[in-house]
Amino acid sequence: MQARSNPLPPAPTNLLDFQTMFPDEQACRDYLVQVRWPDGFVCPKCGVAGEPYRNASRPLVYECRSCRRQTRLTAGTMMHRSKIPLRYWFWAAYLFSAQTSGFSALELKKQLGLKRYETAYMLLRKLRAGTTRPHADKIGGEYAVEFDVAFVGGRTKGLGHGKTKKTMVLVAVEMREGKPPEDINEKAKQSFYAGRIRLRKVPNRKAETVDKFVQDWIEPGTAILTDGDASFGNLSALGFVHLPMVTKKDPAKIEGWVPLVHLVISNLKAWIHGTFHGAIRKKHLQTYLNEYTYRFNRRFSRMASFRTLLQIGTQVGPVTYAAHYAGRVPVRENFTRLPADVDS
Repeated sequence: MQARSNPLPPAPTNLLDFQTMFPDEQACRDYLVQVRWPDGFVCPKCGVAGEPYRNASRPLVYECRSCRRQTRLTAGTMMHRSKIPLRYWFWAAYLFSAQTSGFSALELKKQLGLKRYETAYMLLRKLRAGTTRPHADKIGGEYAVEFDVAFVGGRTKGLGHGKTKKTMVLVAVEMREGKPPEDINEKAKQSFYAGRIRLRKVPNRKAETVDKFVQDWIEPGTAILTDGDASFGNLSALGFVHLPMVTKKDPAKIEGWVPLVHLVISNLKAWIHGTFHGAIRKKHLQTYLNEYTYRFNRRFSRMASFRTLLQIGTQVGPVTYAAHYAGRVPVRENFTRLPADVDS
């Protein structure tokens, strides 16, 4: 394998293009090699780059010519030790990334003709692990950020005043000036549109919880718009330009001050209820929030998100049943920084 001048393999632009690019297992293997080793094969043991030995009887195994270490193409990725053919993985990744509303495991089982629901469920679970880029960038900086708290799932009726079983989620949205890149309504007079977002499930809305979130996900010095809740009171001391407004829970004032964040929250709730009928366990909610974030942040480059999903998927560790039910997604520390066209 020679070093490539363009580290990004082409991405399918439509369904027919996808079928042409990936007619068989060999085509999928060749593409995955470019995704995992964009500058050519590098032995994970000795670090020597160069054309590896190949065995026709074991097409997924590559052997280093220097140290003789054998490396499986899918080892250490989200497809680690998977017995599912690569074509199924590629089809699932394409459907997962190209569909605006996403896929439920039951629908994926029907679309791919899988025999067991559990296979489709874990396949989707592993793809969702590939939606979170290791060491993702912070948002904001030159863009102001709208910030608020959402309550997702669960029920409130019959629990008493102020009580709920809904899960608390912190939501941050970049404010980008102008119209969206793919806005077909030329007459629209839109001053701002939503850029990148960050979502995190949290146990409470205490100031220390909010502080941890903004320090993790928002660039220092960013202008942050919020309502007048006391939990946002430390933002200025943390080095942010805090712009609060006392709304007194007036819906009109809230919508007028931070409209983008409430649009994102509304769409998130509609997506959860529309695709999954609200049937998401609290301990798995963050995984679905990651999926929503991935799809939202790449809504203007929908087709390229298929390639991005495979790229990120080569950098997350194996996702086992035990890790899934514990809510853990292992990430390799020696990841490669993805190209600049990958948003997060």
